[in-house]
Amino acid sequence: MKTDKKKHHVDLIGINTDYLQEGDNVVRKHTQEISQAFLDDLKDSRNESTKQREGDFMRVASIPTVVAEQWLREGFDLYQATGPEIVKRLREQNLDYFLATDKRI
Repeated sequence: MKTDKKKHHVDLIGINTDYLQEGDNVVRKHTQEISQAFLDDLKDSRNESTKQREGDFMRVASIPTVVAEQWLREGFDLYQATGPEIVKRLREQNLDYFLATDKRI
């Protein structure tokens, strides 16, 4: 019998792609289910973050792929942005629940 040793890791369900007909155009639409367990895990991480001392790296946020793709279409490259820029954008778009820390970045 195989046992799962992952105790506190929550996976997102994959991205769904739908193709829609809009007049003469075909539009591709990506959706991604974001489970309550995923959001609860981030909330727990935020609540515990101020009690932990960080090393060289720290988990700042967990941003779903569909959000990263939308931002890229809007001209914001998540992979080129700084931590403070990412946190600012999350807060401006009321996506604070994707933050994994309450520490100042």
